[in-house]
Amino acid sequence: MHWHTPGYEDLELSTQLVIKEALLRGHHVEVLDRSANFIRVQGNGHSEYLRQATRTAADNYVSALIMENKKVTKLVLKEAGIRVPEGKDYTDIDRVRKDYGHWKTRSAVVKPNSTNFGIAVAMLAAPIAEAEFLHAAEEALKQDQTILIEELISAKEYRFLVIGDAVRGILHRVPARVVGNGRQSLAELVQEKNTDPLRGKGYHSPLEKLRMGAEETAFLLAQDLNFDSILEAGREVFLRRNSNISTGGDSLDFTEQLHAGYAELAVASAAAVRARICGVDMLIHDIQAEPTGDNYAVLELNFNPALHIHDYPYQGRNREVEKHVLDLLEL
Repeated sequence: MHWHTPGYEDLELSTQLVIKEALLRGHHVEVLDRSANFIRVQGNGHSEYLRQATRTAADNYVSALIMENKKVTKLVLKEAGIRVPEGKDYTDIDRVRKDYGHWKTRSAVVKPNSTNFGIAVAMLAAPIAEAEFLHAAEEALKQDQTILIEELISAKEYRFLVIGDAVRGILHRVPARVVGNGRQSLAELVQEKNTDPLRGKGYHSPLEKLRMGAEETAFLLAQDLNFDSILEAGREVFLRRNSNISTGGDSLDFTEQLHAGYAELAVASAAAVRARICGVDMLIHDIQAEPTGDNYAVLELNFNPALHIHDYPYQGRNREVEKHVLDLLEL
């Protein structure tokens, strides 16, 4: 497809974008480990190593460790005066069980402390049944020694890509979804949406294919639907609660539509952990309103953020964010 860099099609798309820009600048590029997306770029009198496009010498090791630990990230952000969701951390199911009374009347998110891509993340609407609460905690504990349970804030989530001292792209991610036409089943609608050439698997394409697995089946069942259901024309149905692009979500570019205060908060969040390349996930109630102490929250910071989702959004224009990575590395 047109977004691939010839000779490098087997690499992750974000890495391909960096390679293409480096070659356009006249630099020498070597692929050191194809399976790890590990490259070396030589130009402007020096060499730089990049893994998966955004793991670079620009970020120090401890910044990466902070971003990979949601508990520590929240502590650092809170100390910097940035709002984060209220919550608690747990290391065993007995402590979770004892705290059920605290959570049962409020909507909550249960998630592992250090995983990405929405793995073992459960969003529970109040009132929460004890069995559902404990099951979510047990699933999260299978993935990590520490889990977080936080208030579920009903606001839209946005991904800010910070490179250097500025936001280079902003996306709103919408969970995997289909729209009915009165004729096709949900399964047929998914299959049709997956024929879009933008969709593939494993970060080799701008968007990921929608899935029809156990999680999607359960989420549909909660809406009294299944993959054989035929939706009336125009009805939109979500297949998952989480909005990750990696599970079939759609990326909508919002780079120029938010109040400038949110970009300032994103840059301040990255600076708090001394990150130079960072994905900031923020919940915002009203993107036009000035941020205050209670109308936004930073969910987490992401080390090694994807670039390609900002270049090839489902809706919006190419932000060419790879240029800023090479600029930061003085290449």
